[in-house]
Amino acid sequence: MTERATSGKDTPQVRAIAMIRTAMIEKKITQAELADAADCHEKTVQNLIAGKSVRHQTLFDVCMVLGLDYEVVRATWSAEPPGSVAVTGERATSGSDHRNAATSPTETGIGGDIAPVYMGAYTRAGVDHYLGSYLTLRPDFTEPGTIVAYRTDVTWDPSWPSLLFEESERPDASYAHRGRLYIPAASMFIHLVSLTKGAMRMIVVSQLDRFGIMRGLITTLNKSRAILVPVSAPILFAKRDDLSTLPLGNIKPGHANHSEFEHLLKDTIDQGYARLVPVG
Repeated sequence: MTERATSGKDTPQVRAIAMIRTAMIEKKITQAELADAADCHEKTVQNLIAGKSVRHQTLFDVCMVLGLDYEVVRATWSAEPPGSVAVTGERATSGSDHRNAATSPTETGIGGDIAPVYMGAYTRAGVDHYLGSYLTLRPDFTEPGTIVAYRTDVTWDPSWPSLLFEESERPDASYAHRGRLYIPAASMFIHLVSLTKGAMRMIVVSQLDRFGIMRGLITTLNKSRAILVPVSAPILFAKRDDLSTLPLGNIKPGHANHSEFEHLLKDTIDQGYARLVPVG
């Protein structure tokens, strides 16, 4: 991609940048969030928005995240016919190589059925069993013995091809998270990651087993007196067809479901799905 002046002129490059800016506004995504999702540095996104030269792969990844047609944006930027340049991992290719380069799931996410490489390059068909609603359990971070139970829904987002999770019915509703699932091909664990204005929350759990359960650890920030401090705890997701009959909220000792929920959480550590390492 060539570098051209963008100030004061209605150039093809200015129109391409406008497409990117508009998509960012519509998706309510910041430059930092776009850089994280496109697996590049924030400075690279800043350069792109400023009209400076970036790799075709970078433009492709940005378009994928924003739900834009890469060929249309590239052609607009370069004032070239669509299809004349395609993208591979490191270099531009031409003509007959376009379809293989742009549609290979080993490169980056395409269309609505393949997640990008940095998320695991998983296909929708390969992860359909994750779709659904989950009873989510973890210890309360401030009240010993209390278990927090809430709902997590996992859906497929074709505009940003990947599994999307969203929490609801939490007792602290204002802290509910929404994020993406990262599924490494060669690991028995997956990652539920939410990112908001640079603040990241990470959940690492085992892949869904035949009982519909995922177990692992949550690492996040919790308010302790006047400040937020890092905290980590066991967490469990149990897939359920109907959550309407299950208690949600703060489950305190003595509640009819407390012993069952506590046993499920303890199994996360006792059966080796996660390990909390003591000091000394």
